[in-house]
Amino acid sequence: IIGDWADDYYETGNSAFFWFKVLFISFFRWFNYPDYPEILVLEYGADKPGDIHKLCDKFKPHISVVTAIGEIPVHVEFFQTSAALAKEKSELVKCLNGNDYAVLNYDDQVVLDMKAKTKARVMSFGFGEEATVKVLNFGFRSDDAGKPVGISFKLHSGSANNFVPVKIDGSLGKSQVYAAAAASVVGIIFKMNLVDISERLGGYRGPKGRLKILKGIKSSTIIDDTYNASPASMHLALETLQQVLPGPVRRVAILGDMLELGEYTELAHRAVGDFAGSFVDVLVCVGLRSKFI
Repeated sequence: IIGDWADDYYETGNSAFFWFKVLFISFFRWFNYPDYPEILVLEYGADKPGDIHKLCDKFKPHISVVTAIGEIPVHVEFFQTSAALAKEKSELVKCLNGNDYAVLNYDDQVVLDMKAKTKARVMSFGFGEEATVKVLNFGFRSDDAGKPVGISFKLHSGSANNFVPVKIDGSLGKSQVYAAAAASVVGIIFKMNLVDISERLGGYRGPKGRLKILKGIKSSTIIDDTYNASPASMHLALETLQQVLPGPVRRVAILGDMLELGEYTELAHRAVGDFAGSFVDVLVCVGLRSKFI
């Protein structure tokens, strides 16, 4: 299973050391890794025009999952418009043939519209009524002391009674739900049933820096979302901070710069400030761009 391999390819694809490492690891695994995976999970990212087209041309996928674009997409700085970035992302489904699958976020209209750009069989995920895998009853879970411990939701697919409960510990936010729903669609494509999928998701633990729950000092709770920042993820993190703890609790937001937004930099940071200022008790901003927050 490969995570940020695509990003490594962008940054070091022409490096002799990179290819030496690839060949060395491959040679070693030939003799010592008999259970080599039958399925590779690859992240195809776009830092500049042509990136995804190049990756799809070299490493054509059979199932393409498009998660989100957003009103102000991440990495938009190197594209003339947000529509140009969305067009680049759509290369992920344009390269598919009739036997492949395009898995699209039903709740992101720009992503859902990509169904018109592919020959593949289209499946979807999200909170929308017509999604192939629909999310129901999303909520936060707390312990006896009222401290957040995770999230819960239901996944529905097919007939009216075909739904399963899912609990994820240690992480918060709808981003975990969308990831689980997208993975569930892929599981269904590989003939898994929802019960098996629910059991596997119960053992899932979100990555570090992605709305992870940390224990703070003096009975405080830290929501760690420090992995990266975009307008969509920043809004989600603040929404989670606003909703997760009921009652009169003190909310502190520590926010940093959002990079690679180009002409949207000031607008996006000011929008974050408008939202944060509506409910947080203490706001700490770090970075030059964050002065607009």
